[in-house]
Amino acid sequence: MDAALDALSQRVGAFLAARGWRLVTAESCTGGWVAETVTATAGSSAWFDCGFVTYSNDAKCALLGVSPATLARHGAVSEATAAEMARGALDHSDGDVSLSISGIAGPGGGTPDKPVGTVCFAWARPGATVQTATVQFDGDRETIRRQAVIHALEELLRRAT
Repeated sequence: MDAALDALSQRVGAFLAARGWRLVTAESCTGGWVAETVTATAGSSAWFDCGFVTYSNDAKCALLGVSPATLARHGAVSEATAAEMARGALDHSDGDVSLSISGIAGPGGGTPDKPVGTVCFAWARPGATVQTATVQFDGDRETIRRQAVIHALEELLRRAT
């Protein structure tokens, strides 16, 4: 892992450990990269519970409880789906805080409404309103995915209060 991701993971770990929280992730376009980043940090078992890689819509429904109606109405790459992924990750784990990511990393798959680089995020805590965001990243597939990992973790530090 590169130094920037390592440093970010260390910050996330310290943040979560100080609060006694355990993180759970629900990832689609990043394919588990957030979970890999945080578990590369020694001692992460104290603050990381588990990660769900739900690439297909069927997996989003079966493993996280995402509503097929939400997917039909908004699509997999939407704040509505990301919110249900984040909430479902909490509901199906022992996590205290969750983050989710669903996007179009490319090189194909984009549309005029949702071009390549569109990534939707959500962050959730039990009993709190799920926070969501959509970001448009530039670059190739790996660059978009890496930016999504960084954004998800940096915003976790900012939003999880």
